[in-house]
Amino acid sequence: MNSIIIKTALVLLVLTAPACASKISNEAASAKYLDESRNTALEFRKKLGGVQKEQLESVGAENAIPVCKVIAPAMAADYSKDGRELKRVSLKARNKVLGTPDAWEKQVLESFDQAQREGKPADNMEASTVSKDADGRWFRYMKAIPTQPQCLQCHGKPADISAGMKALLAKEYPDDKATGYSVGEIRGAISIKRKLDVVSK
Repeated sequence: MNSIIIKTALVLLVLTAPACASKISNEAASAKYLDESRNTALEFRKKLGGVQKEQLESVGAENAIPVCKVIAPAMAADYSKDGRELKRVSLKARNKVLGTPDAWEKQVLESFDQAQREGKPADNMEASTVSKDADGRWFRYMKAIPTQPQCLQCHGKPADISAGMKALLAKEYPDDKATGYSVGEIRGAISIKRKLDVVSK
């Protein structure tokens, strides 16, 4: 009888060990990618913010439009490598092709807005999950982008935006929705998607 119990236990151990190992590996990978994504989002935001500030100070707001239209997407593309995808998304996208959120991103952005209405600071807002699609399992991360004072020149309320800037935005972004913000409001988020190396079956 004891022999049968021992053999059964061994069989169960063999059958469950791969699943357990896979789960542990994915949890370890998620922890690793969370730290990595936090650092990447912070680095990207600081680097882009530095370029935006430099352009605003040197050529003015209207001439700094290429930073958001050309340089920012190019920087995001530079960070999208080695199985990682980085982009900026918003519920009020300026560039609908690049900035429209998918279902999970939209849900997170809405939760960020709700949390801000409840008085929580935007600087601390982030979200992460592990999702699965036809291509496998992905680690996903989002970090809120609060509106900075310098952003109001092209993302603020009508009174904050010059006539020249309004005309330029209408020309460059005819479907623009990314205005009406105040300082501190969440303007969008940095979204990072990373393929998990280990896939649970």
